[in-house]
Formats: sequence, structure tokens, C-alpha cells
Amino acid sequence: MFVLVEMIDTVRIPPWNFQRQLNEAINEELNKKLANKVVYSVGLCVCLFDVTKLDDSYIFPGDGASHTKVHFRYVVFHPFLDEILVGKIKYCSQEGVHVTMGFFDDILIPPESLQQPAKFDEAEQVWLWEYETDEGAHDLYMDQGEEIRFRVTDEIFVDTSPTGPSSAEPECPPQPGEAPPAEEVVKKDAPYTLIGTICEPGLGLLSWWNN
Repeated sequence: MFVLVEMIDTVRIPPWNFQRQLNEAINEELNKKLANKVVYSVGLCVCLFDVTKLDDSYIFPGDGASHTKVHFRYVVFHPFLDEILVGKIKYCSQEGVHVTMGFFDDILIPPESLQQPAKFDEAEQVWLWEYETDEGAHDLYMDQGEEIRFRVTDEIFVDTSPTGPSSAEPECPPQPGEAPPAEEVVKKDAPYTLIGTICEPGLGLLSWWNN
């Protein structure tokens, strides 16, 4: 679930931090820059593990800060495929069951990966599992906050780097006295998403039913 990733970065230390120990200042700057951030194709950065090498520091013309090339290792959340994790249901939607691990929320279990047969209750906005017993079928709801075990089956990285403004001109500019068209709401994609499938017995529903 957590891995150590070797990284290299140039750390800028502003002049008002020169009175501090270099290692201490670099550690703080690296955590400010990376902690709780997703690095594309790497994973969710958690915290600095250690610094393995410091190159010489330089002060460039026009900038009073020091710049140091740093080799370091960072703790990263990046589960491997087929790893089994434990989380809690955050909410349900037509897309599937959305799961949180407390520090990471972008986990989706699509409908085809739920325990079958499953259906979505529009009124309650929850997925339910039609659990078969000798007494007939029982609807076991996948309620918010329910603990769940799931297997990681895929991961999706999205490059969310900012892009330049569009240079395209509107096809029909507004006429005098006419209100401009409302801007389209753009849904932001999560930079890192895990796709999973429920493990048997994935939900705590069975233990609840048997008790």
C-alpha cells in the first residue's frame, strides 16, 4: 500500500530561513511542496522519509534564495494491483460505490464489480445486494460508513497540470443588450483514482445478518 520512491528535486530556501539548519529547512520545503499531493504515475505523496544526498547550494543573480539539488526518498500511497484494502463507503451513485480510506477518497467500485445480484435504489441513493437464503432473498443495503474490503483492479492517473487559456473566439458574440452565455461547468477529474472490486465477504453485511 505504501512504497518508498526515490526522487530528485531542486529546493529553494528563502533568505529568511538561512538561520535554520539546511537539512531542517529542506525537509520542511519538501513536505510543503509534496505532502498530500498526487505525482503523476507515482501516487499520493504522504511524507518525507529521508534525504540521501545534498548537492552544492547556489544563489542566482536576481534571487536572494539558495537553490539546492536534493536526492531523497518519499513515502507514497500507491497500492499494487490485486492488493486487498479496507475502507468505508463514502456514498453511492449510479457510477458505483465510492469508498474512502480516511486520507484518500478517490476509490470507485463500479456496478459490475459489486456482489451480484446488485441494484441501485433511486429513492435511497444506495446500492443493495439481493442476498439469497433458504428463506428467500433479502436486500442488504450498502450504507454510508459501512466497512468494506475491496481488491484493487485498476488505477487511473489524470494529468491535471494547468493549461493556457483558449484562443478560440465565440462563434456568436452577444448582441448589444444581450447577456453573455453562462460559462459551462467543467467537472474536474481526480488526479489519481483507484478502481476496485468487492472481496468475498466484502461487506460486514453478512456478519450483521447472521447475528
